[in-house]
Amino acid sequence: MLLFTEKELRQYVGLNEEAVNVVENAFSQLAKNEVVMPPIMRVDIEDQNGEVDVKTAYIQKKEMFAIKISSGFFNNYKLGLPSGNGMMILISTQTGIPEAILLDNGYLTDVRTAAAGAVAAKYLSKENIETVGVIGAGSQAKYQLRALRLVREFKKVLVYSRTSNHAKTFAIEMANELGVEVQPVETAEAVVRNSDTVITTTPAKEPIIKAEWLHPGLHITAMGSDAEHKQELEAEVLVKADILVCDKISQCARLGELQHAMALGLLTEQYPIIELGELTSKKVVGRQNDEQITVCDLTGTGVQDTAIALFAYQEMKKRNKGLIIENRPILLNN
Repeated sequence: MLLFTEKELRQYVGLNEEAVNVVENAFSQLAKNEVVMPPIMRVDIEDQNGEVDVKTAYIQKKEMFAIKISSGFFNNYKLGLPSGNGMMILISTQTGIPEAILLDNGYLTDVRTAAAGAVAAKYLSKENIETVGVIGAGSQAKYQLRALRLVREFKKVLVYSRTSNHAKTFAIEMANELGVEVQPVETAEAVVRNSDTVITTTPAKEPIIKAEWLHPGLHITAMGSDAEHKQELEAEVLVKADILVCDKISQCARLGELQHAMALGLLTEQYPIIELGELTSKKVVGRQNDEQITVCDLTGTGVQDTAIALFAYQEMKKRNKGLIIENRPILLNN
């Protein structure tokens, strides 16, 4: 069995076009019914403002699949720690024997989540955009901007955070890294009204974006809601969209932004909801003009985890990286 550390993974597995393509292909396979993906298991640790999720998926004909344990503890910033953490285990699809442990501390989750955001923007954002809006100023917000840059050029970023110092720090860091103007703003409304594409990356429990702020040509990728108690978008935002997309309808109806609109009866069975894989597999066309309002609800899927874990494993193996651990089952005589 091979063991890979976060340091090694960060060195050799990057957020690049290849990683985005890997995640895009995974969504296509999901849409083609080539994936077995059970519901997410989650443990809430409410007194510590934390949660732990277990996600997995088997992609047909792959020799391994991943089981991912990921945590989000949203008071960690008080301790100087990132809110996200976790690890992945690759298991043989022939024998069920664990083949690798990826001690990534949540890094690969950041990569695959950002890659999904890039895929959403590729099919739903306007081709030519000037200003990107970001709501939330944590680690994933940074990854989302980096990923978006792989599929769209932009000149300016507006960022809003409930903690103004976080927005200011974010602005300085990302302006230096991306070479574009990054401006902190005082309200989420200012972000939405003045941006072509908006990305939300918060653990909000009440809506941040209101439907009345939407304007022609706007695209929103919302990825903060991945539990029943979370919500970043006012429910009316979803029905105001000309194109409404999510990563997995059944999952988003339980954990994502869809759940709130459905609970209010705003989204009926007749309302067209598109899964991201239907766009990537060319079953359905995405944005068709610069006037459409588009929204994508991302909750994070197990197929992304298996895809990025296999990609990381291959990148590490071809460089002969990782610690070999002897851990084969003991054969017993009958």
